[in-house]
Amino acid sequence: MTPSPSASLAPPARPLISSFLFINLAVTVMAPLIELTGAHPAGWHGLLRTWVYALVYANITGVPALIVLPPLLDWVAARKKSLLPVVIVGCLVFAIVGCLVAQALLAWTRIAVPQSFWRDYLQTLGAALLLAVAFGLGAFFYRSLRDRLRYIEERLQQQTINEERARKLAAEARLRSLESRIHPHFLFNTLNSISALIAVDPARAEQALGQLAAMLRSSLDHTNRPLIDLSEELAMVEDYLAIEAMRLGGKLSSTIEVPEAFGNTKIPPFAIQSLVENAVKHGIAPQKNGGTLSITASVEGDRIRIEVSDSGPGFDSAAIAPGHGLDSLVERLNSVFGPRAALNILSRPEGCTVQLVLPRI
Repeated sequence: MTPSPSASLAPPARPLISSFLFINLAVTVMAPLIELTGAHPAGWHGLLRTWVYALVYANITGVPALIVLPPLLDWVAARKKSLLPVVIVGCLVFAIVGCLVAQALLAWTRIAVPQSFWRDYLQTLGAALLLAVAFGLGAFFYRSLRDRLRYIEERLQQQTINEERARKLAAEARLRSLESRIHPHFLFNTLNSISALIAVDPARAEQALGQLAAMLRSSLDHTNRPLIDLSEELAMVEDYLAIEAMRLGGKLSSTIEVPEAFGNTKIPPFAIQSLVENAVKHGIAPQKNGGTLSITASVEGDRIRIEVSDSGPGFDSAAIAPGHGLDSLVERLNSVFGPRAALNILSRPEGCTVQLVLPRI
Protein backbone atom coordinates (compact mmCIF):
# COMPACT_ATOMS: atom_id res chain seq x y z
CA MET A 1 0.00 0.00 0.00
CA THR A 2 1.43 3.40 -0.98
CA PRO A 3 1.87 5.76 1.98
CA SER A 4 0.15 9.15 2.03
CA PRO A 5 2.24 12.29 1.64
CA SER A 6 2.01 13.12 5.36
CA ALA A 7 2.49 9.58 6.66
CA SER A 8 6.13 10.00 7.62
CA LEU A 9 7.09 13.38 9.07
CA ALA A 10 9.42 12.16 11.82
CA PRO A 11 13.05 12.74 10.85
CA PRO A 12 15.58 9.95 11.28
CA ALA A 13 18.72 10.51 13.36
CA ARG A 14 20.88 11.98 10.60
CA PRO A 15 18.43 14.81 9.62
CA LEU A 16 17.92 15.52 13.34
CA ILE A 17 21.66 15.97 13.85
CA SER A 18 21.82 18.09 10.69
CA SER A 19 19.02 20.34 12.01
CA PHE A 20 20.80 20.67 15.37
CA LEU A 21 24.03 21.67 13.63
CA PHE A 22 22.16 24.09 11.37
CA ILE A 23 20.56 25.85 14.37
CA ASN A 24 23.89 26.35 16.11
CA LEU A 25 25.64 27.43 12.92
CA ALA A 26 22.89 29.96 12.18
CA VAL A 27 23.08 31.36 15.70
CA THR A 28 26.87 31.50 15.59
CA VAL A 29 26.74 33.55 12.39
CA MET A 30 23.62 35.67 12.93
CA ALA A 31 23.98 36.71 16.58
CA PRO A 32 27.28 38.60 16.15
CA LEU A 33 26.01 40.21 12.94
CA ILE A 34 22.86 41.49 14.67
CA GLU A 35 24.89 42.85 17.57
CA LEU A 36 27.51 44.49 15.37
CA THR A 37 24.95 46.14 13.06
CA GLY A 38 22.82 47.50 15.93
CA ALA A 39 22.43 51.17 16.78
CA HIS A 40 24.86 50.86 19.69
CA PRO A 41 27.37 48.09 18.95
CA ALA A 42 28.75 46.52 22.10
CA GLY A 43 32.31 45.53 22.68
CA TRP A 44 33.68 42.03 22.84
CA HIS A 45 32.08 41.43 26.22
CA GLY A 46 28.64 42.39 24.91
CA LEU A 47 29.19 40.38 21.74
CA LEU A 48 30.07 37.26 23.72
CA ARG A 49 27.09 37.79 26.01
CA THR A 50 24.71 38.08 23.01
CA TRP A 51 26.17 34.96 21.45
CA VAL A 52 25.77 32.91 24.65
CA TYR A 53 22.21 34.14 25.08
CA ALA A 54 21.35 33.19 21.50
CA LEU A 55 22.89 29.71 21.76
CA VAL A 56 21.11 28.91 25.02
CA TYR A 57 17.73 30.16 23.79
CA ALA A 58 18.05 28.47 20.39
CA ASN A 59 19.05 25.07 21.75
CA ILE A 60 16.65 24.94 24.69
CA THR A 61 13.77 26.10 22.48
CA GLY A 62 14.60 24.45 19.14
CA VAL A 63 16.08 21.05 19.99
CA PRO A 64 13.11 19.78 22.09
CA ALA A 65 10.79 21.01 19.33
CA LEU A 66 12.77 19.03 16.76
CA ILE A 67 12.51 15.90 18.89
CA VAL A 68 8.85 16.16 19.98
CA LEU A 69 6.97 17.89 17.17
CA PRO A 70 7.62 15.46 14.24
CA PRO A 71 6.33 12.35 16.11
CA LEU A 72 3.38 14.42 17.33
CA LEU A 73 2.60 15.44 13.76
CA ASP A 74 2.82 11.79 12.67
CA TRP A 75 0.31 10.90 15.37
CA VAL A 76 -2.06 13.69 14.27
CA ALA A 77 -1.63 12.82 10.57
CA ALA A 78 -2.49 9.17 11.26
CA ARG A 79 -5.83 10.37 12.63
CA LYS A 80 -6.53 12.47 9.52
CA LYS A 81 -6.49 15.74 11.46
CA SER A 82 -5.24 19.12 10.23
CA LEU A 83 -1.52 19.58 10.89
CA LEU A 84 -1.18 23.35 10.47
CA PRO A 85 -2.84 24.36 13.81
CA VAL A 86 -0.70 21.77 15.61
CA VAL A 87 2.46 23.25 14.07
CA ILE A 88 1.55 26.81 15.05
CA VAL A 89 0.46 25.95 18.60
CA GLY A 90 3.43 23.63 19.07
CA CYS A 91 5.91 26.33 18.00
CA LEU A 92 4.29 28.88 20.32
CA VAL A 93 4.28 26.49 23.28
CA PHE A 94 7.91 25.47 22.79
CA ALA A 95 8.92 29.12 22.36
CA ILE A 96 7.13 30.22 25.56
CA VAL A 97 8.35 27.30 27.67
CA GLY A 98 11.81 27.19 26.07
CA CYS A 99 12.44 30.89 26.62
CA LEU A 100 11.31 30.54 30.24
CA VAL A 101 13.66 27.62 30.85
CA ALA A 102 16.52 29.36 29.01
CA GLN A 103 16.07 32.57 31.01
CA ALA A 104 15.95 30.57 34.25
CA LEU A 105 19.18 28.77 33.30
CA LEU A 106 20.90 32.07 32.45
CA ALA A 107 19.76 33.62 35.72
CA TRP A 108 20.85 30.54 37.72
CA THR A 109 24.32 30.63 36.16
CA ARG A 110 24.50 34.41 36.79
CA ILE A 111 24.98 35.08 33.09
CA ALA A 112 21.74 37.08 33.28
CA VAL A 113 20.78 39.41 36.12
CA PRO A 114 18.16 37.63 38.28
CA GLN A 115 16.46 40.92 39.20
CA SER A 116 15.62 41.63 35.53
CA PHE A 117 14.34 38.07 34.90
CA TRP A 118 10.81 38.88 33.72
CA ARG A 119 11.82 41.99 31.80
CA ASP A 120 14.49 40.09 29.85
CA TYR A 121 12.17 37.14 29.39
CA LEU A 122 9.34 39.20 27.92
CA GLN A 123 11.71 41.17 25.68
CA THR A 124 13.22 37.98 24.31
CA LEU A 125 9.89 36.16 24.03
CA GLY A 126 8.44 38.59 21.46
CA ALA A 127 11.23 37.95 18.98
CA ALA A 128 11.35 34.25 19.87
CA LEU A 129 7.65 33.77 19.09
CA LEU A 130 8.00 35.34 15.65
CA LEU A 131 11.10 33.32 14.84
CA ALA A 132 9.59 30.08 16.16
CA VAL A 133 6.42 30.43 14.08
CA ALA A 134 8.39 31.51 10.99
CA PHE A 135 10.91 28.67 11.23
CA GLY A 136 8.23 26.17 12.24
CA LEU A 137 5.98 26.99 9.28
CA GLY A 138 8.93 27.04 6.92
CA ALA A 139 10.10 23.63 8.10
CA PHE A 140 6.54 22.29 7.96
CA PHE A 141 5.91 23.43 4.39
CA TYR A 142 9.35 22.26 3.27
CA ARG A 143 8.77 18.81 4.77
CA SER A 144 5.26 18.65 3.34
CA LEU A 145 6.53 19.51 -0.15
CA ARG A 146 9.37 17.02 0.18
CA ASP A 147 7.00 14.25 1.26
CA ARG A 148 4.58 15.17 -1.50
CA LEU A 149 7.38 14.90 -4.07
CA ARG A 150 8.47 11.57 -2.60
CA TYR A 151 4.87 10.35 -2.74
CA ILE A 152 4.54 11.42 -6.39
CA GLU A 153 7.85 9.74 -7.25
CA GLU A 154 6.69 6.50 -5.62
CA ARG A 155 3.40 6.65 -7.51
CA LEU A 156 5.19 7.29 -10.81
CA GLN A 157 7.63 4.48 -10.11
CA GLN A 158 4.78 2.10 -9.28
CA GLN A 159 2.93 3.21 -12.40
CA THR A 160 6.04 2.57 -14.48
CA ILE A 161 6.39 -0.90 -12.94
CA ASN A 162 2.72 -1.66 -13.63
CA GLU A 163 3.03 -0.47 -17.23
CA GLU A 164 6.18 -2.54 -17.73
CA ARG A 165 4.45 -5.59 -16.24
CA ALA A 166 1.44 -5.02 -18.52
CA ARG A 167 3.71 -4.72 -21.58
CA LYS A 168 5.53 -7.89 -20.58
CA LEU A 169 2.27 -9.81 -20.11
CA ALA A 170 0.97 -8.51 -23.45
CA ALA A 171 4.22 -9.53 -25.16
CA GLU A 172 4.05 -12.99 -23.59
CA ALA A 173 0.41 -13.40 -24.66
CA ARG A 174 1.30 -12.29 -28.19
CA LEU A 175 4.23 -14.71 -28.24
CA ARG A 176 2.01 -17.60 -27.12
CA SER A 177 -0.47 -16.68 -29.85
CA LEU A 178 2.28 -16.69 -32.47
CA GLU A 179 3.60 -20.03 -31.23
CA SER A 180 0.12 -21.50 -31.37
CA ARG A 181 0.00 -20.58 -35.07
CA ILE A 182 3.29 -22.34 -35.81
CA HIS A 183 2.48 -25.61 -34.02
CA PRO A 184 -0.51 -26.49 -36.28
CA HIS A 185 1.64 -25.83 -39.38
CA PHE A 186 4.20 -28.29 -38.12
CA LEU A 187 1.59 -30.89 -37.09
CA PHE A 188 -0.49 -30.72 -40.28
CA ASN A 189 2.55 -30.90 -42.55
CA THR A 190 3.82 -33.96 -40.69
CA LEU A 191 0.42 -35.69 -40.70
CA ASN A 192 0.07 -35.04 -44.41
CA SER A 193 3.45 -36.65 -44.99
CA ILE A 194 2.48 -39.75 -42.96
CA SER A 195 -0.90 -39.92 -44.70
CA ALA A 196 0.84 -40.06 -48.08
CA LEU A 197 3.04 -42.92 -46.81
CA ILE A 198 0.19 -45.13 -45.59
CA ALA A 199 -0.96 -46.07 -49.09
CA VAL A 200 2.47 -46.81 -50.53
CA ASP A 201 4.51 -48.08 -47.57
CA PRO A 202 2.51 -48.93 -44.38
CA ALA A 203 5.63 -50.12 -42.55
CA ARG A 204 7.35 -46.82 -43.10
CA ALA A 205 4.15 -44.99 -42.17
CA GLU A 206 4.12 -46.88 -38.86
CA GLN A 207 7.75 -45.94 -38.28
CA ALA A 208 6.94 -42.35 -39.14
CA LEU A 209 4.13 -42.36 -36.58
CA GLY A 210 6.62 -43.35 -33.91
CA GLN A 211 8.84 -40.48 -34.93
CA LEU A 212 5.85 -38.14 -34.91
CA ALA A 213 5.04 -39.24 -31.35
CA ALA A 214 8.60 -38.40 -30.31
CA MET A 215 8.31 -35.03 -32.01
CA LEU A 216 4.99 -34.26 -30.30
CA ARG A 217 6.48 -35.23 -26.94
CA SER A 218 9.33 -32.80 -27.55
CA SER A 219 6.90 -30.15 -28.71
CA LEU A 220 4.87 -30.48 -25.48
CA ASP A 221 8.05 -30.21 -23.44
CA HIS A 222 8.80 -26.91 -25.18
CA THR A 223 5.33 -25.40 -24.74
CA ASN A 224 6.10 -23.30 -21.66
CA ARG A 225 9.67 -22.42 -22.60
CA PRO A 226 10.33 -19.31 -24.70
CA LEU A 227 13.84 -20.56 -25.51
CA ILE A 228 15.30 -24.06 -25.86
CA ASP A 229 18.73 -25.50 -26.60
CA LEU A 230 19.77 -25.62 -30.24
CA SER A 231 20.51 -29.33 -29.80
CA GLU A 232 16.87 -29.98 -28.79
CA GLU A 233 15.57 -28.12 -31.82
CA LEU A 234 17.89 -30.01 -34.17
CA ALA A 235 16.79 -33.38 -32.72
CA MET A 236 13.21 -32.52 -33.60
CA VAL A 237 14.26 -31.32 -37.06
CA GLU A 238 16.08 -34.62 -37.69
CA ASP A 239 12.89 -36.58 -36.90
CA TYR A 240 10.90 -34.35 -39.23
CA LEU A 241 13.42 -34.74 -42.07
CA ALA A 242 13.39 -38.51 -41.58
CA ILE A 243 9.60 -38.54 -42.04
CA GLU A 244 9.80 -36.29 -45.10
CA ALA A 245 12.58 -38.44 -46.59
CA MET A 246 10.27 -41.49 -46.29
CA ARG A 247 7.45 -39.65 -47.99
CA LEU A 248 9.54 -38.24 -50.83
CA GLY A 249 11.58 -41.36 -51.38
CA GLY A 250 14.91 -40.48 -52.90
CA LYS A 251 13.89 -36.92 -53.73
CA LEU A 252 15.13 -35.43 -50.45
CA SER A 253 18.72 -35.42 -49.31
CA SER A 254 19.61 -33.48 -46.16
CA THR A 255 22.68 -32.70 -44.06
CA ILE A 256 23.06 -31.00 -40.68
CA GLU A 257 26.49 -29.51 -40.02
CA VAL A 258 26.28 -27.73 -36.70
CA PRO A 259 29.23 -27.96 -34.28
CA GLU A 260 28.39 -29.64 -30.98
CA ALA A 261 29.82 -26.62 -29.17
CA PHE A 262 26.76 -24.64 -30.31
CA GLY A 263 24.34 -27.17 -28.79
CA ASN A 264 23.50 -25.15 -25.67
CA THR A 265 22.79 -21.93 -27.60
CA LYS A 266 19.24 -20.78 -26.86
CA ILE A 267 16.75 -20.31 -29.69
CA PRO A 268 12.93 -20.02 -29.89
CA PRO A 269 11.29 -23.47 -30.27
CA PHE A 270 10.29 -24.40 -33.85
CA ALA A 271 12.45 -21.60 -35.29
CA ILE A 272 14.61 -23.90 -37.46
CA GLN A 273 11.72 -26.32 -37.83
CA SER A 274 9.64 -23.62 -39.55
CA LEU A 275 12.46 -22.87 -41.99
CA VAL A 276 12.95 -26.56 -42.78
CA GLU A 277 9.22 -27.13 -43.33
CA ASN A 278 9.09 -24.16 -45.70
CA ALA A 279 12.16 -25.38 -47.61
CA VAL A 280 10.79 -28.92 -48.03
CA LYS A 281 7.25 -27.86 -48.91
CA HIS A 282 8.02 -25.00 -51.31
CA GLY A 283 11.60 -25.58 -52.40
CA ILE A 284 12.12 -29.35 -52.79
CA ALA A 285 8.78 -31.20 -52.97
CA PRO A 286 7.54 -29.34 -56.09
CA GLN A 287 10.73 -30.22 -58.01
CA LYS A 288 10.46 -33.26 -60.25
CA ASN A 289 13.82 -34.61 -59.15
CA GLY A 290 13.61 -33.31 -55.59
CA GLY A 291 16.64 -31.59 -54.15
CA THR A 292 19.00 -31.15 -51.26
CA LEU A 293 18.69 -29.36 -47.96
CA SER A 294 21.45 -28.38 -45.56
CA ILE A 295 21.58 -26.78 -42.12
CA THR A 296 24.76 -25.02 -41.03
CA ALA A 297 25.70 -22.70 -38.16
CA SER A 298 28.52 -20.26 -37.47
CA VAL A 299 29.35 -17.70 -34.81
CA GLU A 300 30.07 -14.05 -35.52
CA GLY A 301 31.05 -12.20 -32.35
CA ASP A 302 28.13 -12.34 -29.92
CA ARG A 303 25.68 -13.63 -32.54
CA ILE A 304 25.03 -17.02 -34.09
CA ARG A 305 24.07 -17.40 -37.75
CA ILE A 306 22.01 -20.47 -38.67
CA GLU A 307 21.45 -21.12 -42.37
CA VAL A 308 18.85 -23.41 -43.95
CA SER A 309 19.68 -23.86 -47.65
CA ASP A 310 17.77 -25.77 -50.32
CA SER A 311 18.18 -26.30 -54.04
CA GLY A 312 14.74 -24.90 -54.86
CA PRO A 313 13.93 -21.78 -56.87
CA GLY A 314 13.84 -19.46 -53.90
CA PHE A 315 11.40 -16.70 -52.99
CA ASP A 316 11.26 -13.08 -51.88
CA SER A 317 10.35 -11.90 -48.38
CA ALA A 318 7.57 -9.75 -49.88
CA ALA A 319 5.86 -12.97 -50.99
CA ILE A 320 5.38 -14.17 -47.38
CA ALA A 321 1.66 -13.97 -46.63
CA PRO A 322 0.46 -12.67 -43.24
CA GLY A 323 -0.12 -15.57 -40.85
CA HIS A 324 2.29 -17.79 -42.80
CA GLY A 325 4.74 -19.83 -40.72
CA LEU A 326 7.67 -17.57 -41.65
CA ASP A 327 5.64 -14.43 -40.96
CA SER A 328 4.79 -15.75 -37.49
CA LEU A 329 8.44 -16.65 -36.94
CA VAL A 330 9.54 -13.08 -37.76
CA GLU A 331 7.03 -11.73 -35.24
CA ARG A 332 8.23 -14.19 -32.59
CA LEU A 333 11.83 -13.13 -33.14
CA ASN A 334 10.83 -9.48 -32.73
CA SER A 335 8.93 -10.29 -29.52
CA VAL A 336 11.80 -12.23 -27.95
CA PHE A 337 14.93 -10.46 -29.23
CA GLY A 338 13.80 -7.19 -30.82
CA PRO A 339 16.30 -5.68 -33.28
CA ARG A 340 19.05 -8.07 -32.13
CA ALA A 341 17.57 -10.86 -34.32
CA ALA A 342 17.06 -10.99 -38.08
CA LEU A 343 15.70 -13.30 -40.77
CA ASN A 344 17.45 -12.86 -44.12
CA ILE A 345 16.41 -14.52 -47.38
CA LEU A 346 19.08 -15.01 -50.07
CA SER A 347 17.94 -16.34 -53.44
CA ARG A 348 20.75 -17.55 -55.71
CA PRO A 349 20.84 -19.43 -59.03
CA GLU A 350 21.88 -22.61 -57.23
CA GLY A 351 19.12 -22.37 -54.62
CA CYS A 352 17.75 -20.44 -51.66
CA THR A 353 19.26 -19.77 -48.25
CA VAL A 354 17.40 -18.42 -45.25
CA GLN A 355 19.62 -17.01 -42.53
CA LEU A 356 18.47 -16.93 -38.92
CA VAL A 357 20.67 -14.46 -36.99
CA LEU A 358 20.26 -14.50 -33.20
CA PRO A 359 22.13 -13.13 -30.19
CA ARG A 360 24.14 -15.94 -28.64
CA ILE A 361 22.68 -16.69 -25.21
